[in-house]
Amino acid sequence: MRAGEDLEERGSIFDQPKAVWAVAFACVVAFMGLGLVDPILPALASQLNATPSQVELVFTSYFLVTGLAMIVTGVVSSRLGHKTTLLAGLALIVVFSALAGFSGSIGGIVGFRAGWGLGNALFIATALAVVELSNAGTERAVILYEAALGLGISVGPLLGGFLGDISWRGPFFGVTVLMAIGFIAAFILLHTIPKTERKSSILDPIRALEHRGLLTLGLTALCYNLGFFTLLAYTPFPLRLDAHGLGLVFFGWGVMLAFTSVFLAPPGCRRASGRCRRCTRTRCSPCWRSTSHSWASGSPRGSCSR
Repeated sequence: MRAGEDLEERGSIFDQPKAVWAVAFACVVAFMGLGLVDPILPALASQLNATPSQVELVFTSYFLVTGLAMIVTGVVSSRLGHKTTLLAGLALIVVFSALAGFSGSIGGIVGFRAGWGLGNALFIATALAVVELSNAGTERAVILYEAALGLGISVGPLLGGFLGDISWRGPFFGVTVLMAIGFIAAFILLHTIPKTERKSSILDPIRALEHRGLLTLGLTALCYNLGFFTLLAYTPFPLRLDAHGLGLVFFGWGVMLAFTSVFLAPPGCRRASGRCRRCTRTRCSPCWRSTSHSWASGSPRGSCSR
């Protein structure tokens, strides 16, 4: 085994360059947006005279724009570069989260959350590639990314509950401040990453579905996310808890997600992986991981890193 391989498989995931931690921090804050508004949904409904259906559009606009924009983020990042795309996404989140905090109507918040979703798509689609290209290694990059997702989803509702107890505007301004810090850190610490030689096509995500395993995984993720986010958006109303209570409920779920992503999923994945069809090695998890993430980041189709 080469030294680089040994580093990727045995090195600590906490031994990372400062630039990686800057991006990881920004990832945590970006993923806060998934559940940040959950604890304040009842407050939004009562204080803005909105129905539950209108309030849940705060989720719908955010995720709809994020999902659609993810299709073209590879095209954007392959032409602008990973760092520029990532910083553009962070800047959009800062702007639209602040505008949502200043808004005085549910329609305005829904619209600004859509802009927030655009920034989120530009950021999260390139963040993993940036971490991977910063000498973190594919496998550890995925672990850090998933840990940031879990922490963001858990801390988001907790912060939303704390700030939302003061004012429903608090969570939006909280994200503005934290993401501005992440933007400054990423701008200073993250080195310029060379553009990929191959320009990504808008059809690449569709072509990627020719891989049967990726298609199956995508359909499974679609069903999972439909169920999960339906519960996420609806749960605050029947629970009849205050902002703190709702924040603690979703905080517990996010903590377990982060724990399983870092400590349980990697060894389970290594045991379950079979022989890699590309490099004929067993348990070659970087191969299938790079395949599933390469099209979103605008990189060429993943190849074996062994």
